[in-house]
Amino acid sequence: MSTNLKPEGCTNLKLRQLGRMVTRHYDGHLAAVGLKITQYSLLSHVVKLGPIRPSDLARRMQMDASTLTRNLQPMAAQGWLTIGKGEDARSRLIAATQEGQEMRAKGQRAWKEAQLALNGLLGVERVFALHELLDSSIATLDQGGD
Repeated sequence: MSTNLKPEGCTNLKLRQLGRMVTRHYDGHLAAVGLKITQYSLLSHVVKLGPIRPSDLARRMQMDASTLTRNLQPMAAQGWLTIGKGEDARSRLIAATQEGQEMRAKGQRAWKEAQLALNGLLGVERVFALHELLDSSIATLDQGGD
């Protein structure tokens, strides 16, 4: 890589702009089944990994604990998740209910439509390159590069 390259603008701003645009795209597709992309992602992680402690879920999703709690509470109120007792009096476990698993299955179909539509808009090659760049950036930052 050339040392003469100088990125222009704020990386955080550009990532947040792209993130908001991509979120709107997925939310548009998931609205048909009554979900937002944040809810679908949480349900998917809990179905795949659960029952799981909130701290472990937050770590896996690269999310802070307070944001996770704010997002979990309405989903538990909807009956999609349970937040029950863990191994001791201080710990909790999150699990998907049957209704949550069914909602996740509906969401999965809408998510697939959204993903295919985004691939069509951006081009599969660009999406593949974006995934590679994001994955390597996440891995680098995860190793203490922040």
